[in-house]
Amino acid sequence: MSTYDVVILGGGPGGYNAAIRAGQLGLKAACVEGRSTLGGTCLNVGCMPSKALLHASELYDAAMGAEFANLGIEVKPTLNLAQMMKQKDESVTGLTKGIEFLFRKNKVDWIKGWGHIDGPGKVTVTDSQGGKTELIAKDIIIATGSEPTPLPGVEIDNKRILDSTGALSLAEVPKHLVVIGAGVIGLELGSVWRRLGAQVTVVEFLDRICPGVDAEAGKTLQRSLSKQGINFKLSSKVTRAVASDAGVQLSVEPAAGGAAEVLEADYVLVSIGRRPYTQGLGLENVGLSTDKRGMLANKGHRTEAAGVWVIGDVTSGPMLAHKAEDEAMACVEQIVGKAGEVNYDLIPNVIYTKPELASVGKTEEQLKAEGRAYKVGKFPFTANSRAKINHETEGFAKVLADERTDEVLGVHLVGPSVSEMIGEYCVAMEFSASAEDIALTCHPHPTRSEALRQAAMNVEGMATQM
Repeated sequence: MSTYDVVILGGGPGGYNAAIRAGQLGLKAACVEGRSTLGGTCLNVGCMPSKALLHASELYDAAMGAEFANLGIEVKPTLNLAQMMKQKDESVTGLTKGIEFLFRKNKVDWIKGWGHIDGPGKVTVTDSQGGKTELIAKDIIIATGSEPTPLPGVEIDNKRILDSTGALSLAEVPKHLVVIGAGVIGLELGSVWRRLGAQVTVVEFLDRICPGVDAEAGKTLQRSLSKQGINFKLSSKVTRAVASDAGVQLSVEPAAGGAAEVLEADYVLVSIGRRPYTQGLGLENVGLSTDKRGMLANKGHRTEAAGVWVIGDVTSGPMLAHKAEDEAMACVEQIVGKAGEVNYDLIPNVIYTKPELASVGKTEEQLKAEGRAYKVGKFPFTANSRAKINHETEGFAKVLADERTDEVLGVHLVGPSVSEMIGEYCVAMEFSASAEDIALTCHPHPTRSEALRQAAMNVEGMATQM
């Protein structure tokens, strides 16, 4: 039996950041993780490997198509998919090893296995051989993350019918990939395989892609992806999938009801969302229960059970790695008596397609529903000098500001490298900046970031680079 100040269940972005911060603050900390590597879904089979394939496939597509030729670069690339997967895996290994190093540096113990809460302050860890280790802790942090949501009638086997993990490790380029779900995961992985040569069809139950994002931004992204060759079947539902050695037959019906059609594919990706991973944790032993989705409630990261905390995908808020990281820091700081908190209104969201979509704050639809008067400033990348020179002019920057106070309420970007630029507005909005504050701030020329300033200037109709 080992005693700790804090035991963290889960080694993903929430869990490993909580463990490292605990070590930095002088707590004796243990992180329980059953994977053979740290980093959770994000580092191992999510955010990081998908970005490796997105980057590689973008370069391949640029070399294969007119983009390189237009720049005067004449090449005839050959796809080596095995090497592409190898470099992805090597990058992931480097990152997970980095977390192990940070654990050692901050004196965090990695307890390998799966944790079970046996009572207040008690955790039993079962390793891969069935061996058990008992831990005692003043505080327990639940950071067990999430798993893909299953779809009734479509059984995932990761041979022909894939979840996101399977879609990151295919040994061949599909002839026809059907993606079920037009959310972030489906669009990103669909983009990867489209660029590598697959026919891609996205089936979405709703009448739009990317539910929750600003409607104008979502429509702009959909138009761009359609031009790239991704086919969309909106307001549609998959009711059945039959897999064989050769492929999959899908029954697809209108969401509102009607006659079914059959889609033939050699691979299917099911990406209809994720659900909290809370089963089998022993929550009942500390008087906790989940809602129908499996989610744990919290108040300032505290559960109803004394000494039990919750962060990341297992609780309310967006299922994003950076949200989990913020919660990890705030949670541990509260444990030691500091005033840690998270501003949930300013958590950015990014879709890493090409063009990218990045946003923070309120959408126009949300502001209208609230009855809040607002002003809009927009600026297209077609009028941005750097974007024009780089032949990447799709998309726009849009700033929503309070009509009376000019405070920035929401920002929505579709375009090149906007994932790197949205942080400017996260900082500005954290300090309650006005659109005028951004408009009066000098930006380097020529850069894509000038579009952010011009959009702010255009809140008052004063853009100068149109």
